[in-house]
Amino acid sequence: MTEQIFKDRQKKLQSLLIKTGLHAVGLNPGPDLTYLTGMDFHLMERPVVGIFPISGDPVFILPELEAAKIASLSFPIRPFLFNENPDTWTDVFRAALEKADLAAGKLGIIPRRLRLLEQNYLMGAAPDLKLESAQPILTQMRRIKSEDEIKFMVEAARIAECALTSTIMAIKPGATEKEIAGRLVGRLLQEGSDPELPFFPIVSFGENTANPHATPTNRVLNPGDIILIDWGASHQGYFSDITRVFSMGDLHPEIDQIAKFVEDANAAARAAVKPGIPASAVDRAARQVIEDAGYGEYFFHRTGHGLGREAHEEPYISQFDQTILEPGMTFTIEPGIYLPKRGGVRIEDDIMVTEDAGLSLTNASRDLTQLLIEE
Repeated sequence: MTEQIFKDRQKKLQSLLIKTGLHAVGLNPGPDLTYLTGMDFHLMERPVVGIFPISGDPVFILPELEAAKIASLSFPIRPFLFNENPDTWTDVFRAALEKADLAAGKLGIIPRRLRLLEQNYLMGAAPDLKLESAQPILTQMRRIKSEDEIKFMVEAARIAECALTSTIMAIKPGATEKEIAGRLVGRLLQEGSDPELPFFPIVSFGENTANPHATPTNRVLNPGDIILIDWGASHQGYFSDITRVFSMGDLHPEIDQIAKFVEDANAAARAAVKPGIPASAVDRAARQVIEDAGYGEYFFHRTGHGLGREAHEEPYISQFDQTILEPGMTFTIEPGIYLPKRGGVRIEDDIMVTEDAGLSLTNASRDLTQLLIEE
């Protein structure tokens, strides 16, 4: 992305701040800071805070070892660097806040991101500063994706699907969940994914598939097992998130049956997507199919979640989310049925809201694919 994009985003943030009563937004490393600057910082034992005041250039508080990251920026910032002596850090925070005219006033923060570490330094440097949530502002800015952002997500989906295609060849009886997950991670990187994946892949076999967020184990694949793979790739900092199911030979008839119900629920939800309806209507479309099939109690999570710079962001495709869908919003659709101690099925796609419908960014077959058992 060009530097002008980040300048425009910072200007838009300032225009939104005027309407909120906040005097600035303070961000520590994470997707919001990267969204506004293009810079990536790691969360570590040293604090990093970017402050975006209602007027003027951003102020950055960061360790000297990160100075190289700001040296080549084409947009202006006001850096405040600190050394390795923690006793001096509060003074650096104080000077930075004074430069941003924030000795008092209201600083917007992201509650689910800001650590106690940064909060303590902010309040220690400016005891009269009031911290309030800026989550609604950043959500408003990020939930409608630009053409470039959509292109990055399409590429992340393509990388993920190519990586799985080459990984499937290694799925044989006797392989473990960990082995397949490890192969998949390697293939994701080889196909071109950014190193920072949206999450470590979920690979589960048999009864383990009844746990939606299973962690890969040493469980061995056997003939007759269902296989669930939930994985994603990253491209230019934007994520894909996909789930598909397979079988090693023939399955128990009920597992075959619920796979069909979940596929139908996924299709119903995708067909329901259009601008102007609440997110809850998409959840309802998927949930109705599964309830009508008699498995409502076994579908106990939301139908999907927003997707972009985070694997989970707004909007949430939940029966409780009344967010009105707009063109450019991106999210997953991932209904599931989970039978305790027996097995589960989830089919997940990445969706973009268009001017009149929903467009799937993911294209892999949604059928329960039977893998051959070699003699």
